[in-house]
Amino acid sequence: MAQPEDRPVPYRPGVISLFFVVKAGIFALAFWIWLLVLASQGDPVGGWHLFAAAGAITTTLVGVALAIRIALQANAADRHAEVRKMLVEISWNTAFAAQPGEDSDNVLRFPSAAPDDSGGWPAREAGERDRRR
Repeated sequence: MAQPEDRPVPYRPGVISLFFVVKAGIFALAFWIWLLVLASQGDPVGGWHLFAAAGAITTTLVGVALAIRIALQANAADRHAEVRKMLVEISWNTAFAAQPGEDSDNVLRFPSAAPDDSGGWPAREAGERDRRR
């Protein structure tokens, strides 16, 4: 069996995705500071206040949405790697199942199409035609 360092690493969201999350966070922080400065001056609410508030809310929501997307992608990558690993283990178990005379207590046998058959499709009867023609 291959060593863990020889196996391909599952896909993970990279630095580019993280860059956009950090960029949105920096913009959100700048808008929130700007809104705080405008609010602390005591001036009546004007267009710049609304612009700073809209920018702060928008960039915060974009940053949160991108962060959630990265977390979901990382979780999906982990689940996908586990499914692939499980499928490989199942295929190895079925390909090299216990031979007759070996201990078959720990081998999972899949049901076959016909009970007397060792696996595969059941044989056709003599009078049955091929329906594909």
